[in-house]
Order: sequence, then C-alpha cells, then structure tokens
Amino acid sequence: MGTRRGGDLASLPVEIEGAAYHAVDLFDGGAVQGLIEQVRPTHLLHFAWNATPGIYQTTPENFRWVAASLALLEIFHGAGGERVVMAGSCAEYDWSVARVCHEFDTQLATDGGRAGTPYATAKIALQKMIDSYGRQEGLSTAWGRIFFQYGPYEHPDRLVASVITALLEGREAACSPGQQTRGFLHAADIGDAFAALLDSDVAGPVNVGDDRPVTIAELVNAIGDIIGRPELVRLGKRPTPANEPQLLLPDLRRLHDEVGWRSERRLRDGLEDVVAWWRDNQGTKSG
Repeated sequence: MGTRRGGDLASLPVEIEGAAYHAVDLFDGGAVQGLIEQVRPTHLLHFAWNATPGIYQTTPENFRWVAASLALLEIFHGAGGERVVMAGSCAEYDWSVARVCHEFDTQLATDGGRAGTPYATAKIALQKMIDSYGRQEGLSTAWGRIFFQYGPYEHPDRLVASVITALLEGREAACSPGQQTRGFLHAADIGDAFAALLDSDVAGPVNVGDDRPVTIAELVNAIGDIIGRPELVRLGKRPTPANEPQLLLPDLRRLHDEVGWRSERRLRDGLEDVVAWWRDNQGTKSG
C-alpha cells in the first residue's frame, strides 16, 4: 500500500510481477479502513513517508505521517493482523556522538533534552509508540533503521544517482572532499533484509545497512571508473555538509545474528547494476 500525492491512484497497475497491488492514500482513514477490511493481511511492512531530498528533514508532513502510521497500525490490528514492521532511519541517532550505531546503546537525536529535526523526532516517537502498542495489544512489531542506500529509481538528487546522471550526461559531478566514512547497501538488499525481518519474530529496532566501510571519495571515484569518466568527478568542489560525522556505520549484530540476514553483494557489483539502470532509463523521473 502507498500514497501518491498529486497523482491518480486509479491509474496504478493492479498486478506487479504476479503480486496483487492495491493503491490507497494513507492520509484517507476511511479508504485505509476499507482496504484493510477487504484484504485482511496478516503481515504489514510500512515504508511510506516523505523522503524528498532537501525537504524531508523539516517538512511538517512528518507529524502527519506519525498520525497516519498509527491509524494504519490500529486498523491493521483490528482486522486480525499479526506482525508489523515499519521503516526508520539512521537519522534517529545523535550524529554528534554517533560512530558505530547500536540500536540500544547509541544516543538518539532527541535524548538528553536535544531537539532533533522533525523527521528524526517523528521517527523516534513512532518507533516508541508502535513498540508500546504492540506490547499492550499483543501485536508483534519491529522497526528497521535504514542506513545509506542506493539503487534504481532513486531520486536524482541523492548522492549516487546525482553522480551517475551527471557523468552519463558529460557534466562535472561536484562533490565534497569525501572523507566521510559510510556503508552503502543496494535497495534490493534493503528489501531482502526487511522481508527477513518481517518473517522473523525479532522485536524492536534493528539496524539495516552495510557495515563495510567506504569513504564518499572512494564511492564516487568508483562510479567515475565504471562510467569511464573519472575526470568529471570533482572532489572538494563543494564543502562537507555541516554536522556530518566523520564515521557513521551500523552495528549489524541484531540483523546478522537474530534475524539471520546479511548482504553478500559487493559495492562494485551494486554500482555497476545501478549505472546500467540509469543508462537504460536516462530521462526517467525517479524518486
């Protein structure tokens, strides 16, 4: 299920690769109620949110998404639902102290009287609410905190997509010096990890990402090498974004040991896959 703002929900396909596809505006409580009662799902995987670069951190819509998500949770449970997994973010951690982030030990952005962004605040609050709701109502719940990802159909303003599209069009890719260390997970692996989490009985927050470190410079230089235009990668042409930690990686012990999932995909292979997708889909509006 999902919501499409400014689009025609009726125009969406009813079948995608053999799976039934139902379109609904999650801000329309009556429509959600009707669909859940019709489908009667046993498991719910909830990703929908405003994630538009440059907007999502501060938009007041974050608070509407908390309300819509809680309404969806209650309707799902009322219709006999058994297991819920919702998507969170590494933005929930306090980046001023975070290095390798552990779900229960690393300080959150709103801890200690700190004011997180509306996005971080909303995600943190929703995770606590669904955990409390699940405990009280006997509903199995979990929360996947997504770290840095890339893949086909990505918004063209995100890092990997923006560098790929610039180089394919013969334009310079202006980047920061790129000394920040991160881990990047392919979107297909994000999906697989969440499917495994949904199929498990693991409760609470679980980091979902890649703990194999790579600097931003190494990442964008690899894209330049794959496309064959390394001279267009301009490291240092932009300043490093404010408040970005030098090191930010997920502790994946819960994902590996409790959920039993890990990625075997090499970053180079994943980048080659995404470059090939953009070559075939230049001009496609993504995001």
